[in-house]
Parts: sequence; structure tokens; C-alpha cells
Amino acid sequence: MSLNLTGDADADQLLDSDPFALLVGMLLDQQYPMEAAFAGPLKILQRVGSIDVQTIAELDPEAFATLCATPPAIHRYPGSMAKRVQELASFLMSEYDGDPTRLWTEGDPDGKTVLKRLKALPGYGDQKARIFLALLGKQRGVAPTGWREAAGAYGEEGSRRSIADVVDGTTLQEVRTFKKEQKAAAKAAKAKG
Repeated sequence: MSLNLTGDADADQLLDSDPFALLVGMLLDQQYPMEAAFAGPLKILQRVGSIDVQTIAELDPEAFATLCATPPAIHRYPGSMAKRVQELASFLMSEYDGDPTRLWTEGDPDGKTVLKRLKALPGYGDQKARIFLALLGKQRGVAPTGWREAAGAYGEEGSRRSIADVVDGTTLQEVRTFKKEQKAAAKAAKAKG
């Protein structure tokens, strides 16, 4: 199944073909619209000429931050996100020889192991790691034993909780509605508390 996360054929094709681009899109998916975050890797590719892990890791940080901030920026916080993208690339170079697929292939890992590896990535907390694991399982055919359990609610069949569930414009709106409802419920609970 081809990815349809951004509504932009070129951005989705890059995410579909490049695991590092997909990891970067997930990294950018915070305090920013999902589809815009996942379009960020294409902007990086267009400006740098590459989205190769080693190339990104070795770029001058100031020059890379400037490229990321050039309108339209890769994120609403382009400077801090440029730093995080480079930290992610550097980590992948040092721990996985620049091959992000080793996160989910090395040593035939189970779902818990893949989740642990994802959580170790710079910029990836527990929720982001679970969502990415669900994205791998639901849309990339990466289904290590126990991945649904490790992904938690994000791994549920038929859910509309995250980018892992976005396959078209309709599911994007369903996920957006779910997120709005969750925020409203949390706000109401806080007001009561």
C-alpha cells in the first residue's frame, strides 16, 4: 500500500520510498498539522539536494537551520526542528550505520524491542514511538510479533487516533476530529479538577 499522508503526491512518494524521510516526518509531527509535518522531508530534499542520513548529519548546523527556515519553513519552529533532524541523523549514523530500517529489522526484533529502539531516538518520546510503530505495522507491512500490543491504542484495528490511521482525505479528517475531541475532553477535565 502506498502512503497517502500529506495530500501531495511527491511528498508521499518520498515518504513511501525513504525510511529516513518517514522518521523525519514523524519527528516533525508535533505542534504542527500532520500533513504539513510529513511534507517537511520533501522540503529538506528540495533544499539540500538529498535526504541521505549521512549528508544531513554532516551539514553545517547553521546552514541547515537556514535552509529549514526558508519559507515555506519545514515547521513552525524551524530552528529547533533542524537541530532535532540533525540529531536524529547523527544518532542513526552512530548506532545503525545510517540505516534506519535496522531499527525494525536487526536481530528479528519483537514489537517491544522495536518500540524500545524508537523511544531511544532523539526527539521521540513514548507516544511518538508508539504512533510510528503503529504506522509501520498498519501501513508499511512491518509487523514484528506483538507490535499491536506494544503500540497500545494506536495499534488498534480500525482506530482513527493518529497519522498511522491516515490513508486518504477522509481518514485524515477522522483523525483530526478524534484529536480535537481528546483535547476538548482534557480541557474539560482540567477545568473540573
